[in-house]
Amino acid sequence: MNDAELWNSAVEVLRANALGGWTKPAPALYPHQWSWDSAFIAIGLVRVDPPRAVRELETLFAAQWLDGRVPHIVFNADAAASDYFPDPGWWGSQHFSPPAPTGIATSGLVQPPVHAIAAWHIAQVAGEPVRDRLGALYPKLVAWHRYLASRRDPDGRGLIRVYHSWESMDNSPRFDAALARVQVGELPPYQRRDTAHVEDRSQRPSDAEYDRFLWLVQLLKAAGYDDAQAQRSLPLLMADVFFSAVFAAANHALSDLGEWLGVGADRAELDSWARRYSAAVQGQWDATDGLALDVDLRAGSPIHVQTCAGLSPLLVPGLDAALCDELIGTLFGPRFAGAPGFKYRVIPSAAPGSPGFNSRSYWRGPVWPVVNWLFWWALRQQGKARCAEELRQANLQLLRAPTSRFAEYLEPYTGEPLGSMDQSWTAAVALDWLALPT
Repeated sequence: MNDAELWNSAVEVLRANALGGWTKPAPALYPHQWSWDSAFIAIGLVRVDPPRAVRELETLFAAQWLDGRVPHIVFNADAAASDYFPDPGWWGSQHFSPPAPTGIATSGLVQPPVHAIAAWHIAQVAGEPVRDRLGALYPKLVAWHRYLASRRDPDGRGLIRVYHSWESMDNSPRFDAALARVQVGELPPYQRRDTAHVEDRSQRPSDAEYDRFLWLVQLLKAAGYDDAQAQRSLPLLMADVFFSAVFAAANHALSDLGEWLGVGADRAELDSWARRYSAAVQGQWDATDGLALDVDLRAGSPIHVQTCAGLSPLLVPGLDAALCDELIGTLFGPRFAGAPGFKYRVIPSAAPGSPGFNSRSYWRGPVWPVVNWLFWWALRQQGKARCAEELRQANLQLLRAPTSRFAEYLEPYTGEPLGSMDQSWTAAVALDWLALPT
């Protein structure tokens, strides 16, 4: 497939998945609006339809909670109850939590805050025609960041706390030890819907993992989705280095957006958060592991696993130059993009041969183009244009294969498409990569 064909195919995926003011992540597996999916979708949409790109974020933030959180799922009222599980009734956000929006069903979890990065990207690409709409979105973005800095980091440590693996990378080996400690109580009967949309169930989390996922939601409901209560009572509590690094970058982007908009009141706060989270993420660097490490706050210890999250310091502003070079060496080295036998030099979700690695299972080894986009973007922010271009070209090679089908994730040794096909955020990052001159 040549670049023109890839471009047209990506545009068609986003057109086919469009639902009025927002874009569903995939034709069947994901019929609702997901938080960080919409951010990445907006990043690609601005290349073909800037008003629609802004609308993607506006629609998501219409479901923002009164406490500032942006829920990880906004449920599509037109989707059939049988299309996706857990459904709105399982979450019960409006019933259990007063800050939840009325009239809009949402989950009670959050996802990494890519939204300000997307908004600033839209401003840079589209410019004046979207200024007023981004200006109206700006205070909502600030409220979202304030929620994370205050509720998810109450001690000001500079590391965001997550209560559920769905807030980060689902069934990544990063969460194995913490999830293994979750003692599942009595769950109501349920029927999974995700496995009906893939040919091989092994590509998805196991039933045992799913029981733990759902039990954590039950405990969150019992806590009223209250952050202080969740941090006291939930069995899973992680200081998430990847989430924190995205937040550092997002604060820097939101500060730049505010300057472009001529809104200065929040810049000092945003800049202080960018510095705090940047320093904390760099502080999680482990020289022995050669990666930045999450912290299992229940066990009181760092999590020694080898996943792409360990490369997260590359995302932060103000990265130490020596650490940047070491991280780039690791990214392109034999544990990640340079792993022997890989079809292309792209970043897998976990290091081959490391504990928990599975080249075909969700976040446990496959390549996620959207994560590769994030690290490509990070390399550009760090002034490493040559390295960034190498990663972009490798990913485009992967996506040009006629079989790739804009898959949710792909097998790193063969390039086999896995998970859901015609995934919106994969098509979106392809568009952004293709929009740049070769």
